[in-house]
Amino acid sequence: MTDTPAPSQTGIDRLHRRMKRGAAFLGSEVAIMAGAMSWVSERNLVAAMSNAGGFGVIACGAMTVELLDREIEATRALTTKPFGVNLITMHPDLFALIEVCGRHQVGHVVLAGGLPPKGSLEAIQATGAKVICFAPALSLAKKLIRSGVDALVIEGMEAGGHIGPVSTSVLAQEMLPEIAEQVPVFVAGGIGRGEAIAGYLDMGAAGVQLGTRFVCATESIAHANFKRAFIRASARDAVASVQIDPRLPVIPVRALKNAGQELFSAKQREVAQRLDEEAVVMAEAQLEIEHYWAGALRRAVIDGDVEHGSVMAGQSVGMVTKEEPCADILATLMAEAAHALDKRAG
Repeated sequence: MTDTPAPSQTGIDRLHRRMKRGAAFLGSEVAIMAGAMSWVSERNLVAAMSNAGGFGVIACGAMTVELLDREIEATRALTTKPFGVNLITMHPDLFALIEVCGRHQVGHVVLAGGLPPKGSLEAIQATGAKVICFAPALSLAKKLIRSGVDALVIEGMEAGGHIGPVSTSVLAQEMLPEIAEQVPVFVAGGIGRGEAIAGYLDMGAAGVQLGTRFVCATESIAHANFKRAFIRASARDAVASVQIDPRLPVIPVRALKNAGQELFSAKQREVAQRLDEEAVVMAEAQLEIEHYWAGALRRAVIDGDVEHGSVMAGQSVGMVTKEEPCADILATLMAEAAHALDKRAG
């Protein structure tokens, strides 16, 4: 816990009122989602987050149908509280993964990585689940709302992992006044303290999503080396990857500076050369880049190779100062947010 003064009942009440819509939508006590981080957001962290009153989300990533089936079942064994599953839109078995979520009666499916393929929203909603999509621009948000999504996440470039080009504060100012009344909107990217949560709730957000802040939770299975890298890092250490060849539309990835980023540049040059030689088609080239990231992230998170693997982290990493239980992190964030609203009440 931080040294934040205990908030008054007024601050606590104000916070819960602002979170009421988001918490009701998620079925959780508080409207704080844990961002889905490949290899990190698995059964232990997801269950811990939901058990603490937040909303855990399994990162399916490149999992097979069988693996996701087992992961949901294992998570159910650790919590009776609601949790969601994050699916990547470009997954070749997307519809089979949706079926697995339906079979387990998962209440919320988060679609990430681009526009939902035709029929995917309907397939998810047919299982009774709610659909949450990422909207990196206002025009896309409006399009997704028209197509029937149940909620949106707007995530700024301060986030870890794959990122867009616009900051969280700008996206929130541009988008919340336009769309927050139509569907619940969760703000993400660079959030490390409760004061920021209070600010976005005041702007009309239904809740927030944090990833980086929970990597060093006691319940996170991330390697000790990975957690140490987070605790030592400052905000400026979390930098975006560089696109080497304009023909390879590589989505930038934010991670801690290390030799692994140089390796990624070399990988892009190698794939670009094979494109020149017509040894690979564009779709295969892009998939190869994605597979590279998945492997590099695993090396860092699971094997602890934080020098050559990908240590994906958001710019809020400087606010991660120790390993502590998920419930304590949530309690600190809520106390900070309530205290901020308390002060604003005068």
